[in-house]
Amino acid sequence: MLKTTTIRESKGDRLFLLGIYMLLTVVLIVVLFPLIFIISSSFSSPQAVVSGKVWLFPVEFTLEGYKAVFRNPQIVSGYMNSLIYAVAGTAVNVALTVMLAYPLARKTFYGRNFIMVLLVITMMFDGGLIPFYLVVKNLHLLDSRWAMILPGALAVFQVIVARTFFQTTLPDEIAEAAELDGCSDIRFITSIVIPLSKPILAVLTLMYAVGHWNAYFDALIFLKSPNLFPLQIVLRNILILNTIDATMVSKVDQMLAQQGLKDLLKYSLIVVASAPVLIIYPFVQKHFVKGVMIGSLKG
Repeated sequence: MLKTTTIRESKGDRLFLLGIYMLLTVVLIVVLFPLIFIISSSFSSPQAVVSGKVWLFPVEFTLEGYKAVFRNPQIVSGYMNSLIYAVAGTAVNVALTVMLAYPLARKTFYGRNFIMVLLVITMMFDGGLIPFYLVVKNLHLLDSRWAMILPGALAVFQVIVARTFFQTTLPDEIAEAAELDGCSDIRFITSIVIPLSKPILAVLTLMYAVGHWNAYFDALIFLKSPNLFPLQIVLRNILILNTIDATMVSKVDQMLAQQGLKDLLKYSLIVVASAPVLIIYPFVQKHFVKGVMIGSLKG
């Protein structure tokens, strides 16, 4: 039988690991505390939020903040619009990225190096906001849902990541064997490439979906109709523009109550807006880590 030997850690190594664990613990506390505070505040009473009684756990548990959120028609409409933009936009993004990245990963594709140079140039040089706006305007996309989907339909960085994944995971021998068996390119992509590319598809889906869900600036300059606003614009209008004017409130108690409701609504909106991403991430975490590690290798 083979004897397994264990390497004993020196005192310096143990101290180093202890320092790393302590540092990571501090970072975890710094990152986790604001999240816990926001969630606890969203379930606390307005009076407790205003008076600063909330710390780690809800005080005077209530669901008034969430009831107020979903009673607001603008928030419900913005939520639905963000879901539409995220689902439709992500589908278009992933499809176009795969359609471009896979041919660029094949050595038999003529002119792939020249196309990659053109793609990289677009990452280094930007035409600016005004030409971008004029292009969207001339395409008659202003104040439409397509203005949130088509202008950013393809990201060069994601194309590079997907191309590297295809190069390192799908060797040319697989494509050659499929061609000998009479498999067409479309059949090869749908039957072989897509099933073997779940990790990178999870990476692309999460990256694009988070980008669409947090989209703010494009909606601010391209959309005018309130019924098309995504959730982020609605949050801006509620949390930033709707401030309390003390001259409009005659009683101090009434002003404090309105301030408490505003703060409670703010925390509830943050939780509601962040919930979809927090729910999706655990399901794609395994594929996400694998896809990023493989896609980041130089092919």
